[in-house]
Amino acid sequence: MTASRTARERVRAELTKEITDIARRQLATEGAGGLSLRAVAREMGMVSSAIYRYFPSRDDLLTALIIDSYNALGAAVEHSEAATPREDHLGRWLAACRAVREWGVAHPHEYALIYGSPVPGYQAPQDTVEARVRDVAVLGRVMSDAWQAGAVRVPEEDLPADLEPDVAGFRELMPAVPDNVIWRALAAWTTLYGWVNFEVFGQFDNTIENRREAFEHSMRLAAGTIGLAQ
Repeated sequence: MTASRTARERVRAELTKEITDIARRQLATEGAGGLSLRAVAREMGMVSSAIYRYFPSRDDLLTALIIDSYNALGAAVEHSEAATPREDHLGRWLAACRAVREWGVAHPHEYALIYGSPVPGYQAPQDTVEARVRDVAVLGRVMSDAWQAGAVRVPEEDLPADLEPDVAGFRELMPAVPDNVIWRALAAWTTLYGWVNFEVFGQFDNTIENRREAFEHSMRLAAGTIGLAQ
């Protein structure tokens, strides 16, 4: 019975992977809004009713693709940052930034799925949250380590009182870091994603040619916002 279950589980895992692989190709040609379980089943040679045993609805398949994309991006950021010496806080920040850009440029359709326009009628479930914060958790570790090491240099300032409720949800990601520095880190992080969005979605076409160098310079400027500039 155990061997039989294992074989069934292996077959299910293989078919699930095949379904999601085909769905990713659909993202490239049809966009997230055009994702179709029937079309996936047709390409696999399955009857459409069979695919519902793996993904009961289009939204379930979309959620799986979103989680996979967040995890792939998060893993890339974690790997790049982890390869940098722990005491080099600026280097760790830059490594994380480069990983986001490189992954986004290499996987534009998956990047668009998680950072592009919302899919009409789709509401992301709670299941996506853990994967969604993997990249920002890296930023949190960098900032916490830098702050505790005395490597953060920012002006003395208070966070506007109206923003305190908004920053509360990020305190766990950046233990011991003051609220005003957390907010600076979030501002720098959105600068990173704003840049990558512009590049992935073609906003830099015919304007910025030396994109790698421009990105590097911009992320060093953003590092100044969080007090990590050399």
